[in-house]
Amino acid sequence: MATRPLGAQISHMLKSRGVDVIFGIPGVHNQEMYRGIEEAGITHVLARHEQGAGFMADGYARASGKPGVAYVITGPGLCNVMTPMGQAYSDSVPVLVISSCLDETAARRGQLHQMLDQEGAARTVCDWSYEARDAGAAYQLIDRALAEFATQRPRSKHIQVPIHALEDDAVAAPPAPAPEYARAAPDAAVSLVTEALNRADKPLLVLGGGCVAGASAWQELARRTGAASFTTYAGSGVIGGDDPLAFGSYLARPDSAGIIAQADLVLAVGTELSENDIWRVDLGHQGRLIRVDIDPEQLNSMPGTSEGVMCDAAALAKAVLARDLNAASGWSAAEVTAARTRWEADVDAERPGVVPLARALEEVLPDDTMIFSDMTQFAYVSKEIWTTPRPGHWHHPYGFGTLGYAMPAAIGGCMARKGKPTLAIAGDYGFQYTLQELGAAVELGLPLPIILWDNGKLKEIEDSMVRAQIAPNAVIAHNPDFCALARAYGANAQAPSDIKGVQDAVLAAFKADKPTLIYVTPDVS
Repeated sequence: MATRPLGAQISHMLKSRGVDVIFGIPGVHNQEMYRGIEEAGITHVLARHEQGAGFMADGYARASGKPGVAYVITGPGLCNVMTPMGQAYSDSVPVLVISSCLDETAARRGQLHQMLDQEGAARTVCDWSYEARDAGAAYQLIDRALAEFATQRPRSKHIQVPIHALEDDAVAAPPAPAPEYARAAPDAAVSLVTEALNRADKPLLVLGGGCVAGASAWQELARRTGAASFTTYAGSGVIGGDDPLAFGSYLARPDSAGIIAQADLVLAVGTELSENDIWRVDLGHQGRLIRVDIDPEQLNSMPGTSEGVMCDAAALAKAVLARDLNAASGWSAAEVTAARTRWEADVDAERPGVVPLARALEEVLPDDTMIFSDMTQFAYVSKEIWTTPRPGHWHHPYGFGTLGYAMPAAIGGCMARKGKPTLAIAGDYGFQYTLQELGAAVELGLPLPIILWDNGKLKEIEDSMVRAQIAPNAVIAHNPDFCALARAYGANAQAPSDIKGVQDAVLAAFKADKPTLIYVTPDVS
């Protein structure tokens, strides 16, 4: 059989498994991984920092539904990509990081890029991290990662390969396995959920990111059963805004607990009900709570859970729809509308000035716009009030909560959705974590609008300090001229003076041949 260096064979293997794009940065320690990229027909996106490469892979995975892959070097390269690995782990995103590693670290110190335990360091932020010391091990681990992405809760994984192994000749990887991944819902689970819904007078669905793939089935199930619903931020869009019994993504409103307490059945599906989902310890339910998840760890993680069902969300909804269902009539559209109106007013009062601009953007964006946001007050407001027209179209660093996510993740999203509108939303501080990736976006010619919300400070932290009766400290930093900086990278830049100008700038940016930074301050009205 023909042989190639293992580094090249890995790229050919990934291509044969459906990988079309790899994000990363070459270095002397991983250059063998770059030998086969072009030959295999894979597009490589050159990031400016490994953190950017990891976020790009994350954004690509969220937008495409396929694994995102990043190549990084030994030591500092792996360290730099650990933040995106932690984010992907937290948010159930299939990201595979492949790095080089030193051949030997026990007997010799002071080597370039040496770490005490690189494999162990990566393991702290991902599902698993292993060293493949030869071609067979590398191929097996890659196929294991891809299989687990398809069958289990998808989370980031790391494979490291010694430099000498990457350089050694190896035969090609075996043909891709073709297992049948069963997604059928167990009959006992279907019967349990069906009977619970039919007995309930006021059923309530709480739907998370795990329901995105089966959104249409959950929409039909809500309609046929008369169930009211909340969606988590990750589940935004699973239930359409035209559903009169949809409470939307206001689950974290403190008084949502009172509404949840009215339900005699809460069916929480594909959601951790984590701190970032509800911002309180208890969900607020008084009736029966059934948890449905593919991760067994989640089935009893909420106090007061009645039953836990380990099952695929989409398969369950489709199977329940095949049964006879009763329509409950305990909820009224009027009370849902009143609650949503009240909550939007509360959000507007807490962070003034954002709601009108967010609503104006919502009005003009194409329905298939995919949004990637950062940790910024503009996003905090928008993802609560926004009526996402399609599921899986708003992505945010929910669990790990890292800064600098939006722009590089949006670059990955653009690569996955060429020709479709993609939007990034960042704050003035977080944007500076990864602003250098503007260079990658310009090189790629991406028509990416980047809304930069500049309130001149770490406003969320300042507000938190004030609430804690701490004199605000270290919350104001000197900012650059962001528009000049964007133009220096070769990007377009706009600074609209009113809301209509923001709308026009975003729509024009979708038609440009390069990214456009749209500079917005709270003075825009």
